[in-house]
Amino acid sequence: MDDATRNYLEAVPKVELHVHLEGAIRPETILEIAKRNRVDLPVKTVEEARDWFVFRDFYHFNKVYNAITKCLNTSDDYELIVSDLGTELARQNVHYAEVTTSPGSHVDERAFMDGLSRGRRRVMDDHGIELNWIFALDRDTRRFAERADYTTRVAIDARPDGVVGIGLGGYNRYGPPEEFEKWFDLGLAAGLRSVPHAGEFAGPENIWGAIHSLKAERIGHGITAEDLSRIL
Repeated sequence: MDDATRNYLEAVPKVELHVHLEGAIRPETILEIAKRNRVDLPVKTVEEARDWFVFRDFYHFNKVYNAITKCLNTSDDYELIVSDLGTELARQNVHYAEVTTSPGSHVDERAFMDGLSRGRRRVMDDHGIELNWIFALDRDTRRFAERADYTTRVAIDARPDGVVGIGLGGYNRYGPPEEFEKWFDLGLAAGLRSVPHAGEFAGPENIWGAIHSLKAERIGHGITAEDLSRIL
């Protein structure tokens, strides 16, 4: 890439439509939060954390993600990770972002929502970046109906706090889209947009199910879309 192209790409205003809040935490930040909340992690230094964060496969990613969420306990924790994300988005000249997170992965709804709201205001004040949220249902949990009820309710209630969409995350060979239709219908009826992940590990029928059953307006990943023709 030549310098002119690089300079243009760095300078051009951008939007970010696919970023996960918990997956965007800096190694330095998660070590700070884990220390103050007295949570033991399998890593102790920034260098170890950076290596731990390197994607190996989905199972490793999920293990790291679950360990990170156990560190997040207070509204200050959530405000910090949102503020950090805003600083990185500003560095990339992003003006608007829709950030995916999963309320069902966090234990204290009030701390979660207060921290997100405070962080969102701080990012706007400090950087002029508008952050909105996509609250994702979780395919992987064995208690998915209870968790889906909870996440959908929180997403609908939090529309005034910037929730614009309902998503679906997790290993998409589990929990086909059709199983989550009723929760997406509730979210859509309340004015949320449908933005599930699909077709990342599963085949094109996973994408078709998201479009047909969940009324998907945007697909996360969708890399098996090239094979849709064989099932239509």
